[in-house]
Amino acid sequence: MTWRTRAGAMVFALALSLTCGGLTACDTVGGASGAHGRQAPAPLPVRKGDAASGLPDVLVKQRPDWRSCEGDGWTCAEVKVPLDYADPDGETISLALIRREARDQDKRLGSLLFNFGGPGGSGVESLPGFAPEFETLGARYDLVSFDPRGVAKSAGVVCRSDPEQEEATTRVDLTPDTPAEEAAYFRDAETFGEGCAARSGKILAHVGTTDAARDLDLIRHVLGDRKLNYFGISYGTELGGTYAHLFPGNVGRTVLDAVVDPTADATGHARNQATGFQRALDNYLTGRGEDPAAGSQRITRLLERIDQRPLPADNGRELNQSLALTGIVMALYSESLWPKLTDGLREAEQRGRGTKLLTLADFYNDRDASGHYSTQSHSQRAISCADSKRRPSPTDAKALLPEFRKISPVFGEFLAWDTAGWCAKWPVPGERLTPEASAPEAGPILVVGTTGDPATPYEGSRRMADELGEGVGVLLTNKGEGHGGYSPENRCVTRIVDDYLLNGTVPQDGRTCG
Repeated sequence: MTWRTRAGAMVFALALSLTCGGLTACDTVGGASGAHGRQAPAPLPVRKGDAASGLPDVLVKQRPDWRSCEGDGWTCAEVKVPLDYADPDGETISLALIRREARDQDKRLGSLLFNFGGPGGSGVESLPGFAPEFETLGARYDLVSFDPRGVAKSAGVVCRSDPEQEEATTRVDLTPDTPAEEAAYFRDAETFGEGCAARSGKILAHVGTTDAARDLDLIRHVLGDRKLNYFGISYGTELGGTYAHLFPGNVGRTVLDAVVDPTADATGHARNQATGFQRALDNYLTGRGEDPAAGSQRITRLLERIDQRPLPADNGRELNQSLALTGIVMALYSESLWPKLTDGLREAEQRGRGTKLLTLADFYNDRDASGHYSTQSHSQRAISCADSKRRPSPTDAKALLPEFRKISPVFGEFLAWDTAGWCAKWPVPGERLTPEASAPEAGPILVVGTTGDPATPYEGSRRMADELGEGVGVLLTNKGEGHGGYSPENRCVTRIVDDYLLNGTVPQDGRTCG
């Protein structure tokens, strides 16, 4: 599994659960209809190049039927989109949306759409929990998110049952050491794809980021916004860059935070993550007063021991090497989780038990106490493999091992194998080698990169700003740790982002916080 590019707010939620159990303003028209919303605006004209262009009236003229959900002013609705944009009169699917209307209707700026990352994250589930971080923006924007196609309530991809997922998690070695382990590793990758095809074959070829970007533009049209105001985090930056490339004239105030490198193919992405997670681990070890090289060797030896003999954990479960590695990765997403990593490593090294690292791994894997897994990992893999044309072989992965081990003695081996295992014998072809983000005709887009980001290393932010085009990509550097810069704790980044989204104030390219 390629490590998820997920929103920092999810990490903040884990910290809580472990502790206590310029553009011109008003470039929009009124919101969408529904019993709990404002009066529906007149339908927007369809312009050349819009996603709605060429679609039947039943899609172009639809208006969401908003109804109460989640409490606290949240409403939910569905928007229909073509299953296949090449067949606009063909079958449709429904995308799930959630919204909370702007508190100050007199100064309303329109909708602000969020994608929190993954790929495969449910915006419908995430936005209400994350909303306190966006209270300032919620005064003048309708806060809106959605489940992208192939995710959760939007024709979500399903590939495995919970028992099948549990069996694979406990049995399959993600860093195979023997021919038998290698064969089991790649057979598991193949059966995962076979399960996706059997359970979700109809949508599997239509869950890529390009189609999701077209959906974004149709959602914008249906909501009645002339421009798309957008906040993309992590994978949401790849979606935002793709949208800007396809619909540059429809780009409104757009923020891309924790940026996926648009110049990296599947192998390049793995190389970036090896660099990013090792850098974050080095920073963690340095923060504890430990030499990073010595600390990495210590952790590598621990993982090797666990590979030979898994550690007992609560409820009769065990911590194997793959789960231990996942738990370490989870804790590096936020500096607030570093104490949890210290506790987990100490428990494993000194007490020979794996409960604390397993708890971190379970959160990352979206496994609850009853053994139920969410399907985010299914959607993540399906979207990634629909996007990426590259299909490295086992021989290719083995050839990467020396380089990746040198980059990261802790994470490199896993990420090298993952280049071949992630989309092994995937049932549908990928679309492209790298995402296209050039958008020279778009307005300014604010790109936020954090120097210690483990999952989307800082270097990708500069590349995204460059790819968007001169005068379009505006880079804001956040000198700090963790995945993403916008948070209540980071007043500098948050103030600059809010000023841009609310007032259209574009900061100087290259500005730094921290």
